[in-house]
Amino acid sequence: MNKNNPEAAPEAVKSNFIHQEIDKDLSENKNGGAVLTRFPPEPNGYLHIGHAKSICLNFSLAQKYGGGCNLRFDDTNPVKEDVEYVDSIQEDVKWLGFTWEGEPKYTSDYFDQLYSWAVKLIKNGKAYVDDQSAEVIASQKGTPTTPGTESPYRNRSVEENLDLFERMKAGEFAAGEKVLRAKIDMASPNMHMRDPLMYRIIHQAHHRTGDKWCIYPMYDYAHGQGDFIEGITHSICTLEFEVHRPLYNWFIDQIVEGERTPEVRGRQIEFARLNLNYTVMSKRKLLELVQKGIVSGWDDPRMPTVSGLRRRGYTPESIRNFADKVGVAKRDGIIDVALLESCIREDLNKRVARVNAVVDPLKMIITNYPEDKEEWVELINNPEDESMGSRQLPFSREVYIERDDFMEDAPKKFFRLTVGKELRLKGAYAITCTGFKKNEDGVIEEIYATYDPETKSGATTVTRKIKGVIHWVSAKHAVDAEVRMYDRLYNHEAPAAQKDADHLDFINPDSLTVIAAKVEPSLKDAKVLDKFQFQRVGYFCVDKDSTSDKLIFNRTVALKDSWAKKK
Repeated sequence: MNKNNPEAAPEAVKSNFIHQEIDKDLSENKNGGAVLTRFPPEPNGYLHIGHAKSICLNFSLAQKYGGGCNLRFDDTNPVKEDVEYVDSIQEDVKWLGFTWEGEPKYTSDYFDQLYSWAVKLIKNGKAYVDDQSAEVIASQKGTPTTPGTESPYRNRSVEENLDLFERMKAGEFAAGEKVLRAKIDMASPNMHMRDPLMYRIIHQAHHRTGDKWCIYPMYDYAHGQGDFIEGITHSICTLEFEVHRPLYNWFIDQIVEGERTPEVRGRQIEFARLNLNYTVMSKRKLLELVQKGIVSGWDDPRMPTVSGLRRRGYTPESIRNFADKVGVAKRDGIIDVALLESCIREDLNKRVARVNAVVDPLKMIITNYPEDKEEWVELINNPEDESMGSRQLPFSREVYIERDDFMEDAPKKFFRLTVGKELRLKGAYAITCTGFKKNEDGVIEEIYATYDPETKSGATTVTRKIKGVIHWVSAKHAVDAEVRMYDRLYNHEAPAAQKDADHLDFINPDSLTVIAAKVEPSLKDAKVLDKFQFQRVGYFCVDKDSTSDKLIFNRTVALKDSWAKKK
């Protein structure tokens, strides 16, 4: 049964080669016409945007064909796994708008069955215990053009292998002392078929099974068997697993040998993984960023993690739309991160209110405006959506404007403010700059202007056209806010692909700038993750670090792609 949120899929899912493969299977009535996919993350880190693409693909396939999608944790390495990651993954999948079939599943649920099948392979002469180290085994693999060397333990008797495997399970041997290998073909042109490892010894308590096990299955063995147990019809994997597919099928062949033909026999289909420029997608490298304090945590808004994007102000709709625009390919490629940024701009443009916020405040005194006067002006919340209505904003004699909206010696094509020039304060009056004052360091600290009381916005008596509009905040009513201006974490397009350098060598020193801003009073009661467009500045959301005494905003994205000019 498909429980996924119907709003979670794009209105028109693009047809792709995976759809064609599934359509063919359904036309042949394979697996009784069922479609059951799965998302199988390892709980050894937080999900990133690449995982989000896979989530969208697997769950949208389930939705398209009226099937289901399992969430299965590949928890086969207790050294790197943690309940924190399990919880965060579930939260991310839900936030993206999807619901998995039944309860979450775990490969550890199948440890007994996997062990039993391994014993079956040993009894059938298809697996053996090897005493060699991982380094020696690797050295015997050979090359794609030369056969490997058979292990001296390859022809152990079934009885000896069963005994050793049982003793491995009982904890008699040290980690790395022995492994269980499949017995296939050391001369196979596919390196993954050259007697791959099935089990290794790890003396580490598991977050779900405790100390019951000290041998843990390898991914290539557990992955396909987990699919088989759950009745997965289509195992959607990234392209690097294409060469693993013969092994995927081989293990299942050995399991069903001598037994009845299974009602469901799934198949693996591969697609190109998501690669973004200016980004790393390795959980190991992302963990390094966290552990070395380069970022504040997995949910740092500069991280490509789902939790980081959520904290930065991205919406699930924007990420699903991004996944749909990227599509599904058979060849690896690099996607410009600007596409992801354009998706969030497109989404927020339609749904969030425009507000006045001055991120680099410069005080302006309107000298002919009465000192004790206050009034309210009306501003539209979102011109893209009239249903969002309007709001009232206080106006007074002293206001803050953006420092770069004023220039002492302005060129002819400077359309903002300079001495002697008139422009409009958005939603309020036309003003003309009359002068400015500098401090002892030569920095402008105040500018002066006069206003025309006949030019209030909305007044029918205004006949002249006023060029130039800037935003502002009443100084008397302004709310102090900390604004975190986030930029790309790396200043190299491919930080993880440089042979003679480390990805940390390309950290952008300007990826975070903290600014003391002034915002309109309507934002005083904004809640965490509330999103806004700061007029003429960008899109921002309230950070989780905000308190009743300190309002903190993260910049989600600029109004335009400024990086395109830097390339």
